Amino acid sequence: MDITVTTMPDGNSWGLTDLLGRDMGRVTETRPGAFMIQPAGNAMETLAAIVSPSYASLDDALAAIEEHTRGVCRRALPP
Repeated sequence: MDITVTTMPDGNSWGLTDLLGRDMGRVTETRPGAFMIQPAGNAMETLAAIVSPSYASLDDALAAIEEHTRGVCRRALPP
């Protein structure tokens, strides 16, 4: 499952959507160097196996998502 990653207006989180535009959750920087994956919708079951509560970078969090979805996370271009 491929996921589009979009920077949220708050600047501390990134929205996750599948290629059909369905909400898959978000990744939030909870403090410097700590990124948490917060699945939503269809991703709740898909990402349930992710065991790490926090990742050192956004790239590490996206790599974990790619591993569990067997897809690719692509960053959306700014409007």
